Amino acid sequence: MSDEIIVLTDAMLITCIVQRGMAEEVVKAAQRAGAQGATIFYARGTGVRQRHLGLLSLTVNSEKEVIYIVASTDQADQIFERIYASAKLDTPGMGMMFMTALEKMATYVPPELAAKLLEES
Repeated sequence: MSDEIIVLTDAMLITCIVQRGMAEEVVKAAQRAGAQGATIFYARGTGVRQRHLGLLSLTVNSEKEVIYIVASTDQADQIFERIYASAKLDTPGMGMMFMTALEKMATYVPPELAAKLLEES
């Protein structure tokens, strides 16, 4: 085990909040767009649970799934767009998502990949 930390600086965090039961489908779409994996956890929303949305009279369910996906800056926009479509975020009450630049990220990087990254920089 090495004491050296390899810090990645070219990464984005995509956070997507969807209705309960939608996360698996969203993650599969993200993986088809190049995502390596995702973290899914359950949450409960407040504030809009009792509100009806517009003429459709939809009530927003308070049970949510939150998806975190870390992606390279190069792939993030494509993954973001694929998630938007698969999560049906163009429909009122289905959820929301946002993308945040990560200042630093660290994880295990295989030595051969680390050497390759050092050659490129």
